[in-house]
Amino acid sequence: MVRVMTSGVFDILHPGHLFYLEEARALGDELYVVVATDNTARARKHEPINPEDLRLRMVQALKPVDNAMLGYEGDMYKVVLEIKPDIIAIGHDQQHEPDKIETDLAKLGLDVKVVRLERIDHDLNGTRKIIRKVIDWHVFQKRMEEVEKGGKRGDDI
Repeated sequence: MVRVMTSGVFDILHPGHLFYLEEARALGDELYVVVATDNTARARKHEPINPEDLRLRMVQALKPVDNAMLGYEGDMYKVVLEIKPDIIAIGHDQQHEPDKIETDLAKLGLDVKVVRLERIDHDLNGTRKIIRKVIDWHVFQKRMEEVEKGGKRGDDI
C-alpha cells in the first residue's frame, strides 16, 4: 500500500481542490489530507471564511479522501511523522520546496518522495478568484438595478 499525504486550507471548495485531491490520490493507494488549522491558514494564506472544523468535515466527505485530519501548529513535520506517508503531494501554489522537505524528513528517519502537482487550468481554481467573481457579479447586479431605476443605459454607468 502506497500512502499519499497532502495538505491545504480548503476554505471554499472549488474545482482546483478536487483536481488537486484526485491527482494526489492517483499517486498511491490511500490519501491522507491534512487540513490547516485556522491559525495556520491566517499565517500562510488568508483569514479563513469557514472554520477549521467545517473545512475538515467537507474534505472528509470528498470521494478521493481516505482520511483527513487537522494539522498541528508550529512543527509541520509532526503530522508527517504520525501519518508516515510514502509520498507527499504539494500543490502548485504551496511555497514549500520538495527537495528541502525530502532532506528534512530524511534527517528524521523517513524516506518520503515529495511531488509538486500541476495547476488546473480553470477560471475558478482558487478561493480568492471565486470571491472576486462573486464581488464582480454583485457590483454588476447593483449597476443593472441603477440602470433599471434611473432609466440610464448600461454604458452610462
